Amino acid sequence: MITHPQNPSIGVLLFSLKGAVLQVIWKKVLFTILISSVVMATHGTVYNYKVLLTATPFTMWGLTLAIFLGFRNTVAYQRFWEARTLWGELLIATRNLTRQASSLLPELNRAERLELVNPLVGFAYTMRDHLRGDPPGADARRLLDPAALEALDGVGNRPNRLLGLLGRRFMDAARNAGAGEVIQTGFDAQLTRMSIAFGGCERIKSTPIPYPYILMLHRVVHIYCFLLPFCLVDSIGWFTPVAVGVLAYTFFGLDALGDQIADPFDTHPNDLPLNALCRGIEISAMELLGEPAPAPELPVDGVLL
Repeated sequence: MITHPQNPSIGVLLFSLKGAVLQVIWKKVLFTILISSVVMATHGTVYNYKVLLTATPFTMWGLTLAIFLGFRNTVAYQRFWEARTLWGELLIATRNLTRQASSLLPELNRAERLELVNPLVGFAYTMRDHLRGDPPGADARRLLDPAALEALDGVGNRPNRLLGLLGRRFMDAARNAGAGEVIQTGFDAQLTRMSIAFGGCERIKSTPIPYPYILMLHRVVHIYCFLLPFCLVDSIGWFTPVAVGVLAYTFFGLDALGDQIADPFDTHPNDLPLNALCRGIEISAMELLGEPAPAPELPVDGVLL
């Protein structure tokens, strides 16, 4: 996620490359500018044939294209925001379980409490790695005990397996401490919230925006930008490559931004900062237990991962 300064200057707004997706689209924009330059140099003539295109079809196409891009990016942002909401639910459920393990099971000593909470925090890191298609990383292995790691070995859906293990451990701890069914039901309710959050993220990850819709949008954006110079060359002359470059940057940029945020669990600069979210969950849990908490994740070169 891009971290931007408060009240940025005009220079930052105009020339900052962070979050501008220019690294993704610059080749397309440059190619469009080159086509525009050739059209300008030949005055819109192709093989001695003057290509005459008026502004009327481009006005209609541009309006339709803007509507399609706006709709697609709205859908992509809805996926992004829903994913962020689900990770917020995971944070709340983890806090609740940590607090309940401390206040409702006072018989537990420090080691027993950490034995419950560490895998609970490790679930967030395991879920992050699973959504990114990676095996459990160093953070998950640091928090999961050998028995939990052994239980996850060779399992396809590791967070789901870990959630079942957490359920058994919390119920066993409650029964051993003599806690009643009300407390056990409370534990199960928070674990269910974690399961719902994970299931929602799985749904977003496994259900992309339909490919034919994206393919059609990509094609229309390219055709529009490649034909536009023939419409502008007679009216604005040498300014054609500049105007087409700005418009290509807008359309290609919106297209690329929609691609990035449609999968909010990736590691692009505009995706969710899952590393920081997991670290925030760990800090909250450790502070509730009165244990030393790690430092929060900080942006690296303006990007929070």
